[in-house]
Amino acid sequence: MHSELFQIGPITLRMYGLCMAFGFLAAWRMLTILCKRTGQNADQVAMLLTWVMVAAIIGARTVYVAEHWADEFARNPMAVFRLDQGGLVYYGGFIGAMIPYIAYARYHRKSFFVMADISAAVLPLGQAFGRVGCFMHGCCFGNRTDTCCGVSFPKGSPAWWEQVKAGLISDIAPRSLPVIPTQLIESAATLALFAVLFTLYPRHHQRRGFISGLYLIGYAVLRFGIEYLRGAPRAAVGPFSISQAISLALLAVGAGCVAWAFTTNKQDVQD
Repeated sequence: MHSELFQIGPITLRMYGLCMAFGFLAAWRMLTILCKRTGQNADQVAMLLTWVMVAAIIGARTVYVAEHWADEFARNPMAVFRLDQGGLVYYGGFIGAMIPYIAYARYHRKSFFVMADISAAVLPLGQAFGRVGCFMHGCCFGNRTDTCCGVSFPKGSPAWWEQVKAGLISDIAPRSLPVIPTQLIESAATLALFAVLFTLYPRHHQRRGFISGLYLIGYAVLRFGIEYLRGAPRAAVGPFSISQAISLALLAVGAGCVAWAFTTNKQDVQD
């Protein structure tokens, strides 16, 4: 794995950031295609997505800093702004991204789901690229495994550091013990989710909330399951990790969106 591409002064360009950029561009391109197929204003959607991306990064970083303040940032608060060093939490980004959508809907007096649905149709593609970036960086790794699918990360990677702290390997070990590549599993799963939503959107885009609901249900289910394979330390909420707790909440919201799409606003659907 090659986490760092090159360094210019104090700034390091990492594969994680590059994969995120590629993911955003790929999702943007697919969104443009959907706009053309459904007669929507691609420029207007693209402008909104720019603000969504900024809000998502702020939200993702805020949650990561809050979760790791004591061990990473308390002694060096300025490190909060070093995004080039990694450290984002997807669900924090998801919550942050809601703010521009809500503001857009209120300002233009449109349904929240007009933009949310088309974004949900392409979002999993961006996530698939992002998880490849996680794999290259070595974060979000899985439990130890002796199976043929196990991956050993190099010295200095998050997986290596966690195993050193746990006393599983020495600090001179050249690589970590094999772990489940949960990053690649989630990347493949989100890519499959993208294929489903991208196919369904043109036929169901007028049924407001349907695609958003399917995304929430699909991602919540796959993330809840993958969390059982994760080896990276995470905050807990009762018997679940914090991501599993959020997944359960989003699953309920997604089910509500689908139910609403087939009842309250069914008059908006054209046969």
